[in-house]
Amino acid sequence: MPKTSDAKVRLMDAAKQLIWSSSYGGTSVDSICDEAGVKKGSFYYFFRSKSDLAVAALEDDWKQKKPSYDALFSPLTSPLERLQNYFESIHSYQSKTKSEMGSVLGCPMFTLGSEISTQDPAIRRKVQEILEHRIKYIESALRDAKADDLIQVRDPKATARSIFALLQGALTQARIQDDLEPITGLKRSVFEMLGIKEIEEIVV
Repeated sequence: MPKTSDAKVRLMDAAKQLIWSSSYGGTSVDSICDEAGVKKGSFYYFFRSKSDLAVAALEDDWKQKKPSYDALFSPLTSPLERLQNYFESIHSYQSKTKSEMGSVLGCPMFTLGSEISTQDPAIRRKVQEILEHRIKYIESALRDAKADDLIQVRDPKATARSIFALLQGALTQARIQDDLEPITGLKRSVFEMLGIKEIEEIVV
């Protein structure tokens, strides 16, 4: 039995893993407690419902990932290199996940949001909040690239949203197809969208 101090963390970690690898609807409070090694009574000590746990798990996941985003999109790195590193990191992460889990799982945020957003406003708001943060990283790289005359983009904000929509679609397709192919060409597609033709292919 975990200590009370880490039971909440275990529950959030279990929820993230089970919901991502399966689905929100297919993941019960009992299965989360079993995975976390936490009694059901302890679950309700920390969370009123599975929805509350999902929101907390999403926030916790973002807090863990934000330093990586800060590093990838550091102003000390050239703006186009930031984008290149970002898309290569996505491919690398998905490849690693498939090796460990046996399937391409795509993005947990996209998966959960598309499944439950029409049914649970709290989860929808949290997913959208985090996705907006991620879009702003892309937008910052585009603004800096535009300022350096590296790309000809009229509206970096709108372009960032278009790029993110492409990313959402590719990661969702990769999960549906259980195949890395939809995300293998992401970097090339984005750079072509920006009018940049000479880039290295992602090595699979």
